[in-house]
Amino acid sequence: MTNERLNRHQRQIIERIIIRGKLILDTPTCLGSGDAEGPTNLMLMRDSITPYALLTGASIAGALRNYLHEYENGYEKEEKYDGLATYLFGATREEENGDQSPLIINDSISSEVPKVELRDGVKINSVTGIAEDKAKYDLELLAQDTEFPLDFELIIEEDKDKNKLLEALAITLEGLEKSEIRIGMKKRRGFGRCHVSEWQVWQFNLENNQDRIAWLLFDGEGIANIQTGKISDILKYDKECSDKRQRFTMEASFKLVGSLLIRSSQFSNQTAPDTVHLKSYRNGEYKPILSGTSLAGVLRHRAERIVNTLGNNQTIIKDIFGTEKDYENPQSSRLLVEETVIENVNELVQNRIAIDRFTGGAFYGALFDEQAIVEKEETCVTLELELRQPEDYEIGLLLLLLKDLWTSDLPVGGESSIGRGRLAGINAEMSLKKPSENQKTEKLWTISQNGEQLEISAPETLESFVKNFVDEVQV
Repeated sequence: MTNERLNRHQRQIIERIIIRGKLILDTPTCLGSGDAEGPTNLMLMRDSITPYALLTGASIAGALRNYLHEYENGYEKEEKYDGLATYLFGATREEENGDQSPLIINDSISSEVPKVELRDGVKINSVTGIAEDKAKYDLELLAQDTEFPLDFELIIEEDKDKNKLLEALAITLEGLEKSEIRIGMKKRRGFGRCHVSEWQVWQFNLENNQDRIAWLLFDGEGIANIQTGKISDILKYDKECSDKRQRFTMEASFKLVGSLLIRSSQFSNQTAPDTVHLKSYRNGEYKPILSGTSLAGVLRHRAERIVNTLGNNQTIIKDIFGTEKDYENPQSSRLLVEETVIENVNELVQNRIAIDRFTGGAFYGALFDEQAIVEKEETCVTLELELRQPEDYEIGLLLLLLKDLWTSDLPVGGESSIGRGRLAGINAEMSLKKPSENQKTEKLWTISQNGEQLEISAPETLESFVKNFVDEVQV
């Protein structure tokens, strides 16, 4: 090997920055192992020698890289060769002459043996309204509050732009601070939200003899030269990149009218009723929830009915809710639907029996019982949606879906044919964030129910969104 080749591949490293933090899951998270031999369809990834959960460095890097790319360029955009994401995380496989990433990301093992939730789901036929044959699945989820220690190391070379690297890293880690980065599967259906409250940072100037020795002797427990707090307060850099993401968000509160039942098999046993409502581990106890997968299915089905009533432009549905894997050009959903905890409810066990429609009598052995959640005066159900890279007509469709939920015309959950799952609107807040040339602009709208009166801010603007949708679907 020639000296010229050796010199060309040497890296003149002048500084190393070690960053550590504690990643805490805010919602259940699916870190699948891909093991098809397990008792569930999607098994959790675990450490090979301990029962602890494993979060790979590749998964962390992919989530961080995608966030930085979307922050710099916006949603649904191609990654630029000279962008911040490429500069911090390295070139993609298509770029033969690209550099490797200067950011080292280690695998992480959960701080303790994780609490695991079991979820099952099924695909519903949009025409018949019943379950598809052989379309049931189940998966394992890490419960809320599971903790993973994060460990990063940034290598700064002599010929690299230090400010650009620090800016890219700070933007990325701020995304974790703000709970804007999700990990794992089904991120668009409420899973995988997480956050880091505080960072620990050690900076080593390798051109300084004492710092060089300190880095060589660093054992991960040292407190010398440690800085703690928010990453933007620790790293000193000039920010040049602005947020290019466009998104429409909707947060609405509803009263529960009657009862709600989303079936769950997790708590099925000999002493429990035949059917129980879905619960999730939140803040140290199991609480009833409205799952993002269930709500998204309801919204998609009603959106299809609205489109088919006004026209037949199914492209709108596929653009918002995504397409199936076997579709010619598969794409993920642009609509993010959050899971919500339902507070202040009663649980009621009801006995029911199947009736023979021919004789009018009861079927033998067909007695069953169900445990649904029932409204109280202070019961509140929250809906949180986020549509990325929205068009005006797409916002119009979401407003029509909100109207159907608001007026109890669109039930959620199961057994809607016997009156379950009705909601009544209380208030809603909507915002549209679109970056301009020099700053990010945000428009806000509110809807509230005041007795029999409906109070709407800027109704003309909201009406224009709906009109744009009607015009688009009838093209």
